[in-house]
Amino acid sequence: MPRIERKIEVNASQKRIFEILDNVDDSPIWNLVINSVKKLEEGKYVIDTTVGETRSTRLETVPNDRISTKQEGGPMSAIGYVLSPKGDSVEVMIWGEFDNEKMEKAMGKAGEIFIESLKKFAEFLEEGGNPDDYDKKK
Repeated sequence: MPRIERKIEVNASQKRIFEILDNVDDSPIWNLVINSVKKLEEGKYVIDTTVGETRSTRLETVPNDRISTKQEGGPMSAIGYVLSPKGDSVEVMIWGEFDNEKMEKAMGKAGEIFIESLKKFAEFLEEGGNPDDYDKKK
């Protein structure tokens, strides 16, 4: 199964970054590809994205370290995040698994958009920004 990985350094605390990733309900505030989230039950969501609807089920949560999910109905079959301290910043890695090898370039671009969005939002909050004032399209 093909897999992509993308990494970025974020100038925010590991705890803050984890809290952003862990709080799926607020993803539409900062994630460019998510329009809305509907919680079905703890750890299970229906996510309306710019490429359609997907069902996400949490598989693993290790506080301040990593999260992994199973995806159904979307282009990815699994997505995960790994946080690694790196001096005063945190290296965030997103990984994704998918079935169609021909989608590798598009999946890589989606991963880059995701972690750039996360970086901007985490650094905005770290600088004292109010989530209600955040414009994910800027």
